[in-house]
Amino acid sequence: MFPAIFKRLLAGIPTLLAVALIVFLILRLVPGDPIRALLASSPATPGLEERLRTQFGLDRPLPEQFISFIWNALHGDLGLSYTTRQPVTSAIGQQLMPTLQLALAATVLTAVLGITLGVLAATYRNTLTDGAIRVFSLLGTSMPSFWVGLLLIMLVAFQLRLLPATGSGGFDRLILPAITLALPAAGVVTRIVRNNVLDVLGENFVTALRAKGIGAGTIMVKHVLRNAIIPAVTVVGMQIGVLLAGAVIVEQTFARQGIGKLLVQSILSGDYPIVQGIVLLIAAIYILVNIAVDITYTVIDPRIRLAAGANA
Repeated sequence: MFPAIFKRLLAGIPTLLAVALIVFLILRLVPGDPIRALLASSPATPGLEERLRTQFGLDRPLPEQFISFIWNALHGDLGLSYTTRQPVTSAIGQQLMPTLQLALAATVLTAVLGITLGVLAATYRNTLTDGAIRVFSLLGTSMPSFWVGLLLIMLVAFQLRLLPATGSGGFDRLILPAITLALPAAGVVTRIVRNNVLDVLGENFVTALRAKGIGAGTIMVKHVLRNAIIPAVTVVGMQIGVLLAGAVIVEQTFARQGIGKLLVQSILSGDYPIVQGIVLLIAAIYILVNIAVDITYTVIDPRIRLAAGANA
């Protein structure tokens, strides 16, 4: 198991390097000068622009800048923010926890809603319940997150006055953003689980279990779900990256603190180090989540555990 995990970690290094290179080049191709944008709101003394370029290494050739960035990143140094002169790791660390709380809450909600509704839809196939759940799945995947967030703010916060509309801190301020972020992902998981459960219910071993007089609930929980849940685990794992990306929009909609809001501010101000650090962090989290998904497979299905052990 551990050798396989180590191999997956090593395989993720080229991915991180590719992400770092793409983000580095895109930021340099975007029109605008970060130093001039930094000095736009304050009087600049002669030579200050050149000194700042030298201080941040922007006067060096692009290949040298990229190699320096990678070398420093390997030593835990992502550079200094252009706007605040604060280390990038500290700036991201201060905003990371609210985003992780939001992503974790949305992930749990996605899994619970998606699996529960998917099983219900498959159990009551071609009934009114199934139809309602399929409509929910379609609406969840088709409605933009910012629009869902605005609807929830208007209905739940302003009309019903059940929850606060915006801000960070406190569980009550996490509910509406988590629902907004989870609905599209839950719609995808619902469809996947429904289809997989229906496929497994048509297998011969399920018919044999029914013939033995085993209850429908026992068959669903102990046998059907265990076989049908693996593709859903993959989808939930893939959705975590989507949730982290979607947090940018949701944090703006609900005026929450987090790396999403920090990313938007950094892009607008041309703060290259912050943008590069956040994108690398999201890519690293995505790689770790995929490894965690593989480990979850071995817990759900012992046959996968044996295969993993044989290949390691």
